[in-house]
Order: sequence, then structure tokens, then C-alpha cells
Amino acid sequence: MKTRPIVGAALLFLAAGRAFAISNPELATNAPPVAVILERALEQAKKEDAQEQEFKRTYYFTRTRLTEFKNSKGVVKKQEEKVTNNDPIGRRAREAARAASAAKVVQVNTAGKPVSETETNVKGKAFEKSDFPLDGDLLSRFAFTYVKREMVNGRSAYVLDFKPISPAVPDRNLKDKFINKAAGRVWLDEEDAAIVKADLYLTKRVNVAGGLVGAVWKFTCTMERERTPEGYWYIRNSTWHLEGREVFVQRIVDSREERKDIRRADVEPAPRVDATLTND
Repeated sequence: MKTRPIVGAALLFLAAGRAFAISNPELATNAPPVAVILERALEQAKKEDAQEQEFKRTYYFTRTRLTEFKNSKGVVKKQEEKVTNNDPIGRRAREAARAASAAKVVQVNTAGKPVSETETNVKGKAFEKSDFPLDGDLLSRFAFTYVKREMVNGRSAYVLDFKPISPAVPDRNLKDKFINKAAGRVWLDEEDAAIVKADLYLTKRVNVAGGLVGAVWKFTCTMERERTPEGYWYIRNSTWHLEGREVFVQRIVDSREERKDIRRADVEPAPRVDATLTND
């Protein structure tokens, strides 16, 4: 049960939480039909990749991630911590440099096809978002129920519960095993239709290679987002907890990621004031 597939499962759940299929047209008092709420969420989801890039180009922030690996008794055996800083000024400079490089005179490959200078030494294939398509096939696997309205950070949000449809969609691969057993609750901003919060969990055990390679019998994931004055929604913090087995060894993994010290690139940080003691 390596770290990468575990993180992949968390990311997959979060990705699935960013846009939801229209699968339950239930009406609720003083609220639009669930189908209308979800349709607006899908439209908002189409904008969020661009908004995420603008957020990174506009705001400084520090991202921290702490992952703890524990034995079956909950004793921490290993920790992995990563801290990264987003520098929008540096990001803009890199983007300008890439644009300038792409605008240079192109080379010609052996087939006579023009190839930009930035492409000539690329090997292999990067991981694509298309590997996790948020299409009708994925999103129609869930049924949604309106719960209530709730204020989150001073903004009104629709609260929806979701669970796998019955009968379940057949599993075609390992990703399907997790997706088809996901359930939880999601908060959608009433004005923007953006995800504000999400609580996700596995409804059933997931076996890897029939249980011979490993198994996951508990997985929970939470996400909280905030909105900038410009309307950029970003993940403020997220956590996930996993309990499972890798071959013959039981594992417990806890991970928390947070973005903090968030400020616009054109806003200088407040001067630091050291505390002093004075006697009047």
C-alpha cells in the first residue's frame, strides 16, 4: 500500500467532489431542485482550473503537508513533511520566459515537422487530468439528497448528501473500486455554486488484486475551501485518514495539508513587532 496510490485515492475523491452529476431531482423547501443546484456546480467546475491558476499568479501562500505512517496500534513509525511557498512574481517571470522560449524560431525534426525548442528534449508522458474525467459516466454513479441551508464563513451554502446509486456500476479498474464506494456530504456556495466543504468516506472495504496485494477498510477525507475577494476558490485545508493492509502488514496513514500566510502579491506583509515588557 504505497503512498502514491493512497494519495491518488484522496485526490480522486476530492476531484469527484468538485462537480456532481444530476442524479436526484428532489425538491426542497425554499431551495432550487437538486438538479438545478448540481447543474450550476458543473458550470462552476469548468472555471476552476483557470481560477486556480489565477489564484497562484495573484497570491503568496505557504503550503504544508504532514503525512504520518502508523502501525496497527496507532504508533507513529514514520513522518513525511513538505513545505512549499508560492511566489506569484516568480511564477509570472517563469511564464514569461516560457512564452518567450516558445516564440523562438522552431526547429525541424527528421520528419520535417516543425517542433518548438521547448519540445525537443521531452521524454515520456506527464500525468494528465484526462486520466480522471469528470464526465457523465463518473458523475451519474451518485444519488444526491438536499439536506438544508447552512452558513459557512458568512456565506449561505446548500448542504447535499450523496451515496452510490443502486445497483452499483461495475468496477472496471482500481479507480472504480474507490469511486463506486464513495459517499458523504458536500456544501455548495449558494451564490457561486462552488464547493465550500466536503466530507467523504468509503462505504465498503476495497480489495487490491482480490485482497492478496492489499486492502483498504477505512478511508475518510475532508476538505475546506475559502474565497478570495476576486472570487477565486481555493483549498484552505484537507485531511485524509486510511486504515488498511499491504500484503501482511496493517497500515494506518494520516495526512493533513494546509495553505496559510495568504496575501496578494501587491500587498506588503505587515511589519513584525517584537513583544517587549514595560514598567509604567
